[in-house]
Amino acid sequence: MKFGLERFLEEPLLRAPLAGRRVALLAHPASVTRNLTHALDALAALPDVRLTAAFGPQHGLRGDKQDNMVESSDYTDPRLGIPVFSLYGEVRRPTPAMLETFDVLLVDLQDLGCRIYTFITTLRYVLEAAAAHGKAVWVLDRPNPVGRPVEGLTLRAGWESFVGAGPLPMRHGLTLGELGHWFIAQLGLQVEYRVIAMEGWRPDAAPGHGWPLERTWVNPSPNAPNLWMARAYAGTVMLEGTTLSEGRGTTRPLELFGAPDIDTARLLADMRALAPDWLRGCRLRECGFETTFHKHAGQLCAGVQIHTEDATHYDHTTFQPWRLQALAFKALRRQAPDYPLWRDFPYEYETRLAIDVINGGPLLRQWVDDAAATPAELDALTRADEQAWRAARTPFMIYE
Repeated sequence: MKFGLERFLEEPLLRAPLAGRRVALLAHPASVTRNLTHALDALAALPDVRLTAAFGPQHGLRGDKQDNMVESSDYTDPRLGIPVFSLYGEVRRPTPAMLETFDVLLVDLQDLGCRIYTFITTLRYVLEAAAAHGKAVWVLDRPNPVGRPVEGLTLRAGWESFVGAGPLPMRHGLTLGELGHWFIAQLGLQVEYRVIAMEGWRPDAAPGHGWPLERTWVNPSPNAPNLWMARAYAGTVMLEGTTLSEGRGTTRPLELFGAPDIDTARLLADMRALAPDWLRGCRLRECGFETTFHKHAGQLCAGVQIHTEDATHYDHTTFQPWRLQALAFKALRRQAPDYPLWRDFPYEYETRLAIDVINGGPLLRQWVDDAAATPAELDALTRADEQAWRAARTPFMIYE
């Protein structure tokens, strides 16, 4: 198969509309060709593309920041001599001065298929800026590595943030190019927009189920080291709003969760008793881990690892990472009702409680904290959102 970047590089007719226009690139470390050439270098080698600027999202154009909420600065690319603007530094949206450096912005970002991944919000922001200033945006499309499944509550009105770009569920099941079409319709934008579509992407095909396993995985962000993390991420990302470790500071971040003071044997038993169907499609393993930085650094944590690495343990059609992680929170409340679970800090510079920002509203937290609330109640509320989203996204799916 071919990603959008490869088709753009190999097919001159796709580039023909760029004649005489200044081109910028928005990319990150995973923006590479099949032979692992970075998109910026590959585009710079094209004689018919006038490359005048580049942009980096959170974590940087070539990958310079390890943790969340660590900003990047603007700089000049030492190889090409063009300005590289940070969209995760002093600004999150391109400024008029930045927009003056190009006519067409190429977006080549590997997404993880999860609403909270900030590259989605950056796409929205550049589309809005392009519409306001008469610029064009082209997405060089890449796979949604977790495929087409939909899961989670829809972000509620008023809960938009840098980790919540719009009324999406946690797992949206679209590619970045498809999301661009949805944003334009949702926001009523008038903008020149084009998707350089992939060729041969089969999101339902085993064993990758969205990610072509013949392709090299390059971390799209520092703590996204493999496909297995991507599969669990729509659930484990909620750990960022809790005092539980998500495994940052280990070699398997966002596949683990735990803390020094929990009973994981009881936790798993309570999870199985409360909602066994929410644990299908993966294997859960009790483990111990010690983080070298971040939460509980240097302490031995009692933890659980979510295994989706092989077909023996992984079932793409039944795996529900968002429900699984929500159930873990619920079981912890049963084990220790007063456990200080919710982490209160300015998550992505928001003053609202982090777990609510992550979930696009307080419903998940309220369900966890209500001892009388049942899994069936959360499931009914969530399924209504999921069904509505499946219908809403259909007009924007270009690979079906």
